[in-house]
Amino acid sequence: MDVGTISLVLLIGLMLLLAIGMPLGMASAVLAVLVLVMKFEPNLLTAPWEFGEGILTGRFGTGPLNILAQKIYGLLTDYVLISIPLFIFMAALLERSGIAKDMYSSLNVWLSRTRGGIAIVTSIMAVIMAAMSGIIGGEVVLLGLIALPQMLRLGYDQNLAIGTICASGSLGTMIPPSIVLIIFGLITETSIKALFTAAFVPGFMLASFIIIYIIIRTQLNPSLAPLPAPGPDDPPTREKAMLFGAFFSILVCGFGTALFLRALFFTVTGQNAVIEGVDPIRYGEPVHLWIFGIAVAIFLALILLVFKAHRARRGWNMGKGLVAPIVVIGVVMGSIYGGISGITEAAAMGVTAVFIISAFRGEASVELVWDSLMRTLKSTGTIIWVTIGAAALAGAYTIAGGPTYVANLIVSADLPTMGILLVMMLILLFMGAFMDWVGIVLLIIPVFLPIVQRLPIEEIGILGHVEPRNLSVWFGVLFCMNMQVSFLSPPFGPAAFYLKSVCPPHISLTDIFKGFLPFICIQILALSVLLIWPPIIEVLLD
Repeated sequence: MDVGTISLVLLIGLMLLLAIGMPLGMASAVLAVLVLVMKFEPNLLTAPWEFGEGILTGRFGTGPLNILAQKIYGLLTDYVLISIPLFIFMAALLERSGIAKDMYSSLNVWLSRTRGGIAIVTSIMAVIMAAMSGIIGGEVVLLGLIALPQMLRLGYDQNLAIGTICASGSLGTMIPPSIVLIIFGLITETSIKALFTAAFVPGFMLASFIIIYIIIRTQLNPSLAPLPAPGPDDPPTREKAMLFGAFFSILVCGFGTALFLRALFFTVTGQNAVIEGVDPIRYGEPVHLWIFGIAVAIFLALILLVFKAHRARRGWNMGKGLVAPIVVIGVVMGSIYGGISGITEAAAMGVTAVFIISAFRGEASVELVWDSLMRTLKSTGTIIWVTIGAAALAGAYTIAGGPTYVANLIVSADLPTMGILLVMMLILLFMGAFMDWVGIVLLIIPVFLPIVQRLPIEEIGILGHVEPRNLSVWFGVLFCMNMQVSFLSPPFGPAAFYLKSVCPPHISLTDIFKGFLPFICIQILALSVLLIWPPIIEVLLD
């Protein structure tokens, strides 16, 4: 059977199976078998009694089936895949401990007298949560439990509150350590560290767009976000700024002291000796002893002489809820970019850090660990089954020659380069409204990425062009930004269902999707920036 017919049957079959409610993993596996049968042994469809006489059924474990089995086995035994359950476990521990709640309280202290402050705090909290674990469902649920009642109680516009929570809660798609980026890197054999680095600026750009939108919208229409009544203990604006300065100085002193001790350790043990052909230890050379030492002395002097000890104590009490999240982010991202460990080890170190912090706070318990492990098992099981089914379907379609067929079809359409990329984005947006991102990255990306790699590099982008070596990284970040939209896209935007599970009964799914509309436009704006200005992903890349 020709590849065109197989592609048409595959598309219609996938839509039908998903429409009747079959899980994506099962639907993909069924269609994988169908694709192999149509390509290599079509007589099974017309004369099933001839079973055992063809390429597929004559000798099991050989030919196309063997290639498919090797592909699935190689994907499931990849070491980096272990990081996914570890990040999910870390997110579950954070959700069930009081770390996130204290972080929200501390952020709220500093921005409570700002117009739209609670919504801004929610967005900042979502960014911090994304940088700790990158699990979208957990973030939306947690923000729905903590922030939504607070905003509704203060009279915030319902649509603004809902949109802020879901759009901000889905930032884990873009901001490292993102599981979407991890899976993309595994499938395309792209450096996950490079993907993480490239996604930082676009991810924070999108977060900034959301915060700017909240500020502008609430300034233009103050009734959307009424200011809460000042409390008796609220310090004046000037005094609050001084308290924040004191708290920030304490943070810098602590961070600088840790880096000073690290550099001192490498110096005393001689590990930072200059050796030709060996890269020096980042921020661990003897010169850094002076840099960190002077920085600590300056901020210590600010604390004692400018802010004074009493203000430092009060500032610390107001902001100490931010310390634990900053430590977790430092452990995870610092170990990756400091060259201490890989992605998987960093995830394990993050889990350890969260558990130790919970123990110091008196929150560690068997129940906490058991509940977190059960949620991890359920979430990981879902991802793994979808991965197996989608990998089988992608492998079968590849063996049948599908990617080459689709590539030739798109390239022969005689569209300009940006036209081809826009068609791809529209297809991804459409698929994202109906399918889980795991299935999309496994089914669509192996088809689209080779097409992108064949496009003229100088025609990709309008305001500058990406380096050829970073093309796969740019497309990975572009894909993740597209999937960011899919989490809010009706009719199956998962963020809506996550929030519905914890929101008050009077808020319907229709209300939730209605609140998404401005934020979907913001996400599409960020996606457009990535398309128009690809070098944005190279700001932090070497």
